[in-house]
Amino acid sequence: MSDKELASARYSDRICFNYSDFLSASCKKRWSFVDAIYGVMPIFGMVTRKSAQGLAASDEHLKELALQIISTQVSDEINIARLITLAEQQHISRFDIQLPYPLSAEQLDAIHQEYRKALNLTQQDDLLCVSIPVQPH
Repeated sequence: MSDKELASARYSDRICFNYSDFLSASCKKRWSFVDAIYGVMPIFGMVTRKSAQGLAASDEHLKELALQIISTQVSDEINIARLITLAEQQHISRFDIQLPYPLSAEQLDAIHQEYRKALNLTQQDDLLCVSIPVQPH
């Protein structure tokens, strides 16, 4: 899969993750022991592999981090909550996720429960728009 296919595309000020491409790449990935640990415990991977690039993360860096946390072994809701957590850690407060299908109300509720913080989710067919409210320090 080419970088252009996998890359999170930028549309004006928003990033769009193509969820199907990440799942496909995850299936084809050769896992090392460390990758397997990060797949089971993604927060460990996100904390230990934090970006040294500062606040602005490149598309390539985001793609690499997302590939570490997306797993076909867990539900779509958990994977999406992991992507939201990753985006928050990279100081991205607004982005889109291109899904293979629209989510049900129950799936949206499950994402809210998994993420456990304030979050605005809206859908436009199979495009999930995510907005993380900025918390004052």
